[in-house]
Amino acid sequence: MSTDTVKRRECIMDMLCQEGSVRVDALSKQFNVSSVTIRNDLRYLEKKGCALRSYGGAMVNHKFAFDRPLQVKGRMDREIKTRIAKKAAEFVHDGDSLIIDSGSTTAEIVPFLKQHRDLVVMTNALNIAYELAGFDSVDVMVLGGHVRKNSYSLYGPAAEQQLSQYRFDTLFLGVDGFDLEAGITTPNSGEAHLNRVMCDVAHQIIAVADGTKFGRKSFCLIREARLIHRLITDSRIPLHYRQALTAFGVEVIVVDE
Repeated sequence: MSTDTVKRRECIMDMLCQEGSVRVDALSKQFNVSSVTIRNDLRYLEKKGCALRSYGGAMVNHKFAFDRPLQVKGRMDREIKTRIAKKAAEFVHDGDSLIIDSGSTTAEIVPFLKQHRDLVVMTNALNIAYELAGFDSVDVMVLGGHVRKNSYSLYGPAAEQQLSQYRFDTLFLGVDGFDLEAGITTPNSGEAHLNRVMCDVAHQIIAVADGTKFGRKSFCLIREARLIHRLITDSRIPLHYRQALTAFGVEVIVVDE
């Protein structure tokens, strides 16, 4: 696949996310390519799960977990994310070693850690590291690598190798898509690789996810849903998700019941 094709399809994905639908004729003019090429693009995006083709164009598939900028994510469901984060922080004890994954919900955990003493926190998120740096009683470790500007996060082989040298008590894992069959997924393959290493080096995995994430799927698997230890979420979690996860042995905590 050529670089031009990749960039065009990424642009179309952004337009779907922002506008909700696209038209073949308009895209053909915008990118100066044939309508056949655009239809092939839409067919590819439909196969990947992010678009639903319609007559003359395509619509966004709202069950797909798009890679939205962190600033946009942070404005969505802010109150419920704060409640999830506050509950997550209750599982932190003085002297713990933690990994805090990048994300809008995981970032909300940080203010609730200020009361703790002698914490070691490793993160791949620049915004989280910056805030933690102001806490006297937290030893902050930052993974090195390439920067994803959408999420202010770092990823790559260097980060994976660095992380693999350590062992941590708890991982707070951010979620883009959470599906019982597809598992916990994210749009970026590099971040998914790093997240998998995070899971491998943590004694317990606590996923933090608001109710909009359920039933959504993306390209890259992080972890099977049954392999996390605890899920902190809100009352929008479907009942059959809750029942299935409980049967798997996953503790499900609903913050607004």
